Amino acid sequence: MATSRKKKRVAGKARTLTSSKEPLGIGLIGTGFMGKAHANAWDSAPKFFDLPRKARLVAAAGRGGAEVCRFAERWGCASSTNRWQDLFADPDVGLIDVCTPNHVHAEMSIAALEAGRHVACEKPLASTLEEARAMKDAAGRARRRGVRTFVWFNYRRVPALAYAHRLIQEGRLGRIFHVRAAYLQDWGHPETPLVWRFDAKKAGSGAHGDLNAHIIDLARFLTGQEIVEVIGAVEETFVKRRELVDDAGVAIKGGGSVGRGTPRTGRSTVDDAVLFLARMKGGAVASFEATRLATGNLNRNTIEINGEHGSIKFDFERMNELQWWDHTVDPGLRGWSRIMCTEAGHHPYLEAYWPAAHGLGYEHGFISQVADIVRMTAGEDPEVPMPDFADAYETQRVLEAALISARERQAVKLKDVR
Repeated sequence: MATSRKKKRVAGKARTLTSSKEPLGIGLIGTGFMGKAHANAWDSAPKFFDLPRKARLVAAAGRGGAEVCRFAERWGCASSTNRWQDLFADPDVGLIDVCTPNHVHAEMSIAALEAGRHVACEKPLASTLEEARAMKDAAGRARRRGVRTFVWFNYRRVPALAYAHRLIQEGRLGRIFHVRAAYLQDWGHPETPLVWRFDAKKAGSGAHGDLNAHIIDLARFLTGQEIVEVIGAVEETFVKRRELVDDAGVAIKGGGSVGRGTPRTGRSTVDDAVLFLARMKGGAVASFEATRLATGNLNRNTIEINGEHGSIKFDFERMNELQWWDHTVDPGLRGWSRIMCTEAGHHPYLEAYWPAAHGLGYEHGFISQVADIVRMTAGEDPEVPMPDFADAYETQRVLEAALISARERQAVKLKDVR
């Protein structure tokens, strides 16, 4: 079993980056759902891709000694710790991967940058715009020292979406008229307990930051256009109170003579759904919808982009497919066609995986992103643009503008949200 390795923290002293060809050691913070997805990606990427430098997980930090120790053992980390600051004292750690609740992204990421480590941070960038701005500014200072930042907008690396980006950048859709994006889940039903994602102090927002962040990023990434105005928005919390549970997920019962044995509840302080309309710099209009209460939609991340010469549709529940309408062909031939985006040599990332039509899964977006992160730390540029803190800050500004619009019931120009 991996054991906790205690080292003295080097406070305020930045690490000198090693050669870009030397092995890249990863210190991962957070051992929950995202921690597992990232650990699998760091472990798998060197096995699928021929990378310019080696990369491996060397240390993990998380809550609970036994839990983080088991995580480290499972994923092959040489050490584990309950204090994330200990990772900065490990000379083998060259990149910090932040997989924690949103409210600690800023503290951890800024400390890692100041310690001279590259940082890969989960989305949304932070729980507040102020924290996101501080992260962007810290990343700008670190970049001058050769330190890089990355944000886990993993859907950019779904082959079908990466291919759609290529088609749009080649001008195959022509002028973009309209973007329709929705991210629908149903796990937030009333029986779902009060986990951290329903606590505004930890999450910042609910479905908005968790799901709208992804589709805002996709709209910006695919079209190459920024959102310049939120025209109107609506924010709603349908489930006001949720059952309290302990760390093991067991319901916390009421005490006293009245209500003894009755599950205790707490107030949900985030949105369950946020919808908004927007204008983009190139003149397109766009709609965005995120909810955790779309019954029957397990993970339906969809986007449709309509242009002068054609349109594309994507649904993550059919993630290997891209729908395509070519408006330049004879009218008698026009119709929606299904592109199976699994052909190596034609669709991005497929050279590393399986034969045509054998299909990729959710985890492969993370694996492909790890491959591109490693390439970038070695000085190479990936085909698919990688979001850094400055890029993710632009998405955070849109998130903020939508909330202002919903609460003040007015249009909000992005130039006024800084």
